[in-house]
Formats: sequence, structure tokens, C-alpha cells
Amino acid sequence: MQSIMIFLVLLLLMLQSSLQLTASPSSSQDRLPIAKPGCQDHCGAVKIPYPFGIGFKCFYNESYEIICNTSFHPPKPFLPVHDLRFEVMKIDWGGNPTSISPSEHVQTLVVKNDFHNICRSDNGGVTDSAVVQRVDLRGTPFLFSIQFNVFVAKGCGTSLVLKNSSNEVVTGCASVCRNNISKNMTSWIGVGCCQSRLSSTLDNSYTIYDEIQGLDYYEIDMNHEALLNPQTCNVAAGLLYKDEVPEFSGNFSNLTTVMEWSRPFTAEGSTCGDDGVLTCPCDDEHGYVGNPYLGCQLVKECQICKHGCITDITTRLLVCKKHPLFNLASILGFSVSIGLVMLLLLCYWLYRLVKRIREVRLKAKFFKRNGGLLLQQQISSRNGIVDKTRIFGFCELEKATNNFSEDRILGQGGQGTVYKGMLEDGRIVAIKKSKKVDKSQLEQFINEMVILSQVNHRSVVKILGCCLETEVPLLVYEFIPNGTLYQHIHEPSEDFHVTWRMRLQIALESANALSYLHSSSSAPIYHRDVKSSNILLDERYRAKVSDFGASRAITIEETHVTTCVQGTYGYLDPEYFQSNQFTEKSDVYSFGVVLVELITGKKPIYPNKSGGYISLATEFLFHMENSCLSDMLDTSISEEAFEEELTAVANLAKQCLNMNGKQRPTMKEVAVLLDGIRSPHVSKPKTPECLKSDCMFMEYNSPFSRGTFFSDSSPRTSFSIEALPLINGD
Repeated sequence: MQSIMIFLVLLLLMLQSSLQLTASPSSSQDRLPIAKPGCQDHCGAVKIPYPFGIGFKCFYNESYEIICNTSFHPPKPFLPVHDLRFEVMKIDWGGNPTSISPSEHVQTLVVKNDFHNICRSDNGGVTDSAVVQRVDLRGTPFLFSIQFNVFVAKGCGTSLVLKNSSNEVVTGCASVCRNNISKNMTSWIGVGCCQSRLSSTLDNSYTIYDEIQGLDYYEIDMNHEALLNPQTCNVAAGLLYKDEVPEFSGNFSNLTTVMEWSRPFTAEGSTCGDDGVLTCPCDDEHGYVGNPYLGCQLVKECQICKHGCITDITTRLLVCKKHPLFNLASILGFSVSIGLVMLLLLCYWLYRLVKRIREVRLKAKFFKRNGGLLLQQQISSRNGIVDKTRIFGFCELEKATNNFSEDRILGQGGQGTVYKGMLEDGRIVAIKKSKKVDKSQLEQFINEMVILSQVNHRSVVKILGCCLETEVPLLVYEFIPNGTLYQHIHEPSEDFHVTWRMRLQIALESANALSYLHSSSSAPIYHRDVKSSNILLDERYRAKVSDFGASRAITIEETHVTTCVQGTYGYLDPEYFQSNQFTEKSDVYSFGVVLVELITGKKPIYPNKSGGYISLATEFLFHMENSCLSDMLDTSISEEAFEEELTAVANLAKQCLNMNGKQRPTMKEVAVLLDGIRSPHVSKPKTPECLKSDCMFMEYNSPFSRGTFFSDSSPRTSFSIEALPLINGD
């Protein structure tokens, strides 16, 4: 809803902008060129606009040439006039907000001030005055500005006048120094320093003519009769920009003087009046900006105005001129806006309604595609066995997993990804999100749901419910906090060690769970993916068998399941490879590999020193045949366990790994034997009785290569692994 409101506001603003345009001309002006094409437009931090220029053919004539002195850092621009050389601080053609007087449209040139030291000599009590050097701008387009400059003098006993080229006094001022006042003190009341405007004088003794627009020449003269306490070279005077007077403290450095310059020609689009020889700006009041000597341009915002544009008096922004029918257009625009708002609200309501209907239909589609109908059939055929499972909403599970964040992932496998989540009631759960899979794998998803709903055993992970509303089906399990047996055996931490007694307990609990599935559940269940990574450990490190996606429930009369080879390499029954027939003894073989992992600490397939791989089951049988089991034992438990226990578990694992499935024990027999092995012993033998002989190892370079696992000197028990590419392992 918030996004719709934002859209409506933007629409109203667009309608308003179509009726009235506001724009700042200075933003467009900043993008326009100020120098001739191909010419330098800056010297240091100072902009150099045409008719001024740096370099050949970049200025209008020699009077406007700027010399950029790069020996300074940053470079400094200078204006050579006759024998003078002014450092330029700023050039302005008038009429922009950064000019000295934007409302006056005066073209100005700000230069560093040229204050002159006035020396006086004392000759036998008679003081002579020295006329300062003259500043002559005659014959140039430049004038010292009368309206922006003041005459300033400092020093004790100073009485100075400013004269023009006709030797007429323009202005003057006087200052005194009393004995009780420091000579370094400056004041604008005539004590140590004085100032005078160029348009009038303090005592009205000088005449200023109204027709004077500026000074093209001046000289500073000294009044003999007003001299008191003659000094040597203690007087200085010159013209100073009036806005810098408050900053003056007797030091003339870094202060400026303003010069005005006349237009050299009239450019198209500029407003050069006949009565203003110095004013020639682009008419920004009507939307014209740019350099008037390169051609004024109409701002882009004003180009769309049919009746031209003008600066609004109150806002000082450009607005399109109003048409006589503007009021009518405003009313129509407001009415259209209200109509559009109502139409958009109606469309939004219809959009929400259609979206809700689509969501309902999509959930029904997902429910059907994710096997919901199959699940219902299973429920009805099992007489309501899965009635206690809960159907979760996707939004609830999404919130529980923080939108299925990667930092909530507990593990990943061939069936999907498992996330940790917290339900609204505070329960911690594990949520399995299936991959985008085909129909056969969706059946595995439903199969796991149905099988786990039938099982009620403390060593089998419990399922809490499922979610079928999404494209990817979800299963919700109880959360098992301490990871997998695989992690604790093959990725041990320094903080915790799984002891031998714990390993025996985990093996017994796992065997009891598999025995229950094979012989005590309402229908025999083959797990078909028994491995250490599918044995979870709870908060007390009790075993919980998990991952029943590949499991199969059969009738009591059936003895096997015929399927394509599926499982995890290293745990698969060799007979299953050859016949594609999975029996309960196939689970026994996989459990035998887990027993070998527990006593050796090795992975079911592990690399050798030459870069190949070794099958743990085959290597274990080889060591057992050659009576060198101690070479493979896990050193972390060899000192904890009784030798009889290790030998008994090894012999049990050997029976489970028998190549002939009929000669393997059942899971119930395995559980009974493990329970007997856990019986306490009186003492631990001091020396092992294992025969240590030179064992021969047969290694192969790849788990996908052909061959057998034994050398010619070993017992010839082997099987082909041609079917391995069909394996769908983790």
C-alpha cells in the first residue's frame, strides 16, 4: 500500500510540473562553456571567460589577454596593462549569483590591491611630499570602480587626496596620531587610519561629478600643511573593495580592488542597453544563460514553454508564462488528478483481489504437484497414522528461518538443504527444504513424510509436519543440537571428544533403531542410506537416525526391493551393485561400515599418499585377514577401550561386511551383540594380541575406476563398480 501511495504522489507532481515549470538558471549555466572552444578556461582556481583568454586566439584582443603564471602553486592569472601587472582574483561578465553585484549586471574584474607606500623626507625641519606613482588605465577597456571601491590611507599625520587625469580632486581623507595612542593602531574615525568614499567626501570640500562612471587614471597627493610629526615612509594609501573594509587591520596584503570593463561587442541573446556601456548580461530573467560573448542560450527547462518563461518575483525561479486559459487548465488538471487517483485505487483493489485468487490457486497447484494427493492417499491407507502431523504455512516457516538465511543452514545433501528455525511458540526445529526436483524425487519427499509418521522410536528423528504450499516442499523435524556422528569422528573439535563408551552407546542405539525399522514397525522399512552423517546426536549425545528420503516400506512377505542403485559410495552393499536388489542385509552392510568408522576414525573413502583413494571396508577386511587390525585403530580410543571390546566390535563389523548377504547377521542380532559388548570388564589387558605383520595395500586412483580392491596375494573377494555413475550420493 505504501508503494502505491508513493506512486500517486509522484503522479501528482508530474501533473503539476506539466502545468508550471520551475528551474534554477544557474544550474544550467554551470554546464555551459565560458571560454572559446579548445581554450583554457581556468588558471588555478580562477575561471577565465571569453572575451578574456589564455594563449593565442583565445582572447578578443590584446587588452583581454591573461597570462597564467604556472610557477605558482596553484597557478595565478595576471592582467598586463601598460607597465602594470595586476593579479586577477575573479572575472565576471555580470548577471550571475556569484558576481559582486548580481542585480546591477555590472561586468567586473577583481584584482589584488595595489597600495602605495608614500615616503616623506625631513630636511632641516622642512618636510617635502613625494607624489606617488600614477596608475594609468587610459586607452584600455578597464576603469577603477567608483561604486565598489573606497579610498583608504593609513599612517600618522596623514592628509591625502586622490586626483584624476584632469588634476581634479576626487576624494581625500586625513588621520592623526596622538602621543597616547599607539602608532600601529588603526581606526576608521581618523586615528591612525582613514577612508573616504569616491562618490562623496567627508567634509564636502571636494567636487564629484555625476557623469563620472569610473577612474581610468589616478594619483595620490599629500597636503604639506596638514603634516604633523613627520616620519619616513610610514604612510600608505590606495583603493580597496568596500566589502573588505571591515577586515582591514592596517595590513593591505591579500585585499582586493574592483575594476569594471566595457563590452567589446554585442552577442546574440544578450541585453546590452544603450545607456549602460558596462552592462551586457544574458537575460536570465527570461531564461537566457551562458557567456554573452559566446552566445546566450535558453535554458532547457524554458524550451518547453509555449509562451516563454519569466522569473517569478517571489520565488526567484523560472516559470512558464501563463496562458489566458490557465485557470481552466488548472481546474481540469485537478479534476483529472482526482479521477486518476480514484481509478488507481480501484485498480489497486482489483490487483489485490486477483493476486489473492492467484495465490489460492497457486497453493492448490503446489499442493497437488508436491504430492499432496499422494499424501492423502497414504493417510487414508494407513488408517490415519499421520493425523498428528501438522501442516505449516510457508509464511510461518519463512519467518522462523529468517527468510531461509544462509547462516541458518545446518547441512546440505542430495535430498535438499536443512535449516534451523524457531517457531512462534519458541520451539527450535529443523526445516528440510527439498531441491527443485522431478516427480520421482517428490515421491521421495512424500515417502519420507509417510515413513517417519509411522515410526515411533526414541532413536529415530521425529517429524513434526510439512508445508506443501510452495514450489519447493518443506519438512519440519525436531531439532537435534549436536550435529552428526560423521562430524564428531572425522572433524573432531579440541573442546569435545567422543569417547569409546559413547561410541559403543551410539552404535547400540543406532542398531536398535534399524532393528526396529526392520522387524518391529507395522511394516518392515529399509532405510537404504545408513551412514554416519545420517546419525544425529541430541543434547545428551544419544543417537537419532535421520534422512528417510530413500527408505522403502514393504510387506512382511517381501524380502527385497528392486530399484536402481542409489546411496552413498563407500556404504553400498556389493550385492546391491550386481543385482539391484536391496534387502535388509544391505542396511546391515552399511551399518558395518559405520562400525569400522567408529573403531578406526577413518572415512569410508579416504585418499592415500599417492593421490588415489582407498575403500575403508575393503582395507579393513584386508587387515582383519592379515591379523593387523591394530594398524588401523583410532589412536584417540585405543587406550580407552578394552581389547576384547575392540576385537568383538571388529569381528562384528567383519560379519556385517561379509560379501555374501545371507551370511550377515540381522540388525536385531547386531543390536544384541553390541549390547553384550557394552557389559563391564574387570580389567584391561596390558598387551594386545593382534598379530603385526607386513600388510599389503591395494590402492586405486579414482573411485570411478574399474578393478578389484585386493592384490593377487590377498583373498579374492571383489566386485565391479561399473554401476557407480548411477549412484545418487551426498
